[in-house]
Amino acid sequence: MMGEFELIARYFRRPVRRADLGVGDDCALLRTAPGMQLAVSSDMLVEGRHFLATVAPERLGHKALAVNLSDLAAVGARPMAFTLALALPSADERFLAPFARGLLALADASGIELVGGDTTAGPLNICITVLGELPAGQALLRSGARPGDDVWISGTLGDARLALEVFRGTVALPGGDFETVRRAMEMPTPRNALGIALRGLAHSAIDVSDGLAGDLGHVLAASGVAACLDVDALPRSAVLAARPVAVQHECLLAGGDDYELAFTAPQARRQAVVAAGQAAGVALTRCGTIEAGRGLRLVDRAGRPVAATFRGFDHFAPAAAP
Repeated sequence: MMGEFELIARYFRRPVRRADLGVGDDCALLRTAPGMQLAVSSDMLVEGRHFLATVAPERLGHKALAVNLSDLAAVGARPMAFTLALALPSADERFLAPFARGLLALADASGIELVGGDTTAGPLNICITVLGELPAGQALLRSGARPGDDVWISGTLGDARLALEVFRGTVALPGGDFETVRRAMEMPTPRNALGIALRGLAHSAIDVSDGLAGDLGHVLAASGVAACLDVDALPRSAVLAARPVAVQHECLLAGGDDYELAFTAPQARRQAVVAAGQAAGVALTRCGTIEAGRGLRLVDRAGRPVAATFRGFDHFAPAAAP
């Protein structure tokens, strides 16, 4: 039977380059450059709430870090380091080895270092705190959207929610299509290169974790503006596009778990935005406009109102449980 410290040493102790002190002491000690800001965010993943018991441990390790990296992407911060707090029912090597492999593979690919954390016995629960840096005053914020801005979305939306509906039994998909959307749900791609490329270009940004309607609503509220969104223009996969329109709309606007960036930028910078997406290797779609006023208007391609109400995910709302 592994003890706590053997578990940490075997699976999570790693050499560090940016930190003066990493895993194994009471605190990590990190160096930051003059004129830089430190960005910090924490996200917790709880079994049965954020992920299903059927998820492969390697994919869970990837997702646990990816959802936190996505927060850094939303403000345009370069990833530096992270801590891992892990509650485990048991020190099971069959879980820990692939979990660590998925976690650390994404860490290496993202240039971020594990510098500390905590482990304890208990129901499976993963809490990661990420630290990033960016030049002072250049953070992308929710409060910067301005009337006349374009609304942009990275990648595609809705596949994670579609996969969840398959697990719930409300949707049936053939095997190949199911694996496509399941991978989107279990192995999201954080858009850190894009977030960095948007510094000084985008007026506001947020990562889409709780559904586009709700998350864009946070931007609108923080910025004191309104938006008109073309629902037909929202980017979606071929798998989702083959589903009924009502299912598409629900997945696109209220699905969550996408971890794409929704951001606003001035119309005069459209070519620069496209270039930023190309440099970051991610497709960008322009799908709306920021307006004066309050609230979110949904229209179709012809400009006709879409008569539907979509709410973002709320952990404590009555309908929040999966």
